[in-house]
Amino acid sequence: MTDRLTVSVLGTGIMGAAMARNLARAGHTVRAWNRTRAKAEPLAADGAHIAGTPAEAVEGADVVLTMLYDGPATLDVMREAAPALRSGTAWVQSTTAGIEAIGDLAAFAREHGLVFFDAPVLGTRQPAEAGRLLVLAAGPGEHRAAVTPVFDAVGTRTVWTGEDGAAGTATRLKLVANSWVLAATAATGEALALAQALGVDPQGFFDAIAGGPLDMGYLHAKSQLILDDRLTPAQFAVATAVKDARLIVRAGEEHGVRLDVAAASAARLERAAAQGHADEDMAAAYFASFDPADRPSA
Repeated sequence: MTDRLTVSVLGTGIMGAAMARNLARAGHTVRAWNRTRAKAEPLAADGAHIAGTPAEAVEGADVVLTMLYDGPATLDVMREAAPALRSGTAWVQSTTAGIEAIGDLAAFAREHGLVFFDAPVLGTRQPAEAGRLLVLAAGPGEHRAAVTPVFDAVGTRTVWTGEDGAAGTATRLKLVANSWVLAATAATGEALALAQALGVDPQGFFDAIAGGPLDMGYLHAKSQLILDDRLTPAQFAVATAVKDARLIVRAGEEHGVRLDVAAASAARLERAAAQGHADEDMAAAYFASFDPADRPSA
């Protein structure tokens, strides 16, 4: 297989659109599809072919990349694409789908003769647009050359976690990493909310921990989104974070681990979504600390 591929991108939301754009910029032929076509249309300016159906998108593809909402949505779309799928095609499954769903998706791949790669990514809108995602991947070594150009176009590094995508080792690592992201996001919002309630200047908090082990770039990045009221466009939306949080809690429950912080983070995010922040950056969980009638100006 040459380094110039035909790549079908199914799902062109925040992450999928950025990945498709970087694939096109790397010289690959991109065939993009999204349920809401208007979200895919801007990719035409980057040279992507906008398909009307999943089957049209995957026709002739060397690699199919899925970046959809969750596991069931991914399976539904792949079933729509099934009539045009070619046996032997590599399927890069990058949706954060959860452990149980990965088994279902891998079974679909076996039924249709696809080479399955479990390949979620770490990163949000900004690194996705810059092609600087971290790819977590599992899949057969003898077929990795077929997907390496795709990973190189969308990310700066690929961490291989195993030979069998069906085992979900990459997805398991993604859930662990996202549990930390959710905890850090919730802690950031609560610290700022407490500062607001106690009349503490947030800068005083930042100065107090500056340069020490409690300081972290993520705290400052998310804090500034809140303080500067820059929650849209979302780097990673509240609604999607709710889905990931619930996947994390479920994974813990199914493996005998109680994840109190993840469960509380999920509840905070759900509350923020109910208050009207679903499409804002996940940092908007900050507002879940307040009664909607008393919404502060950050």
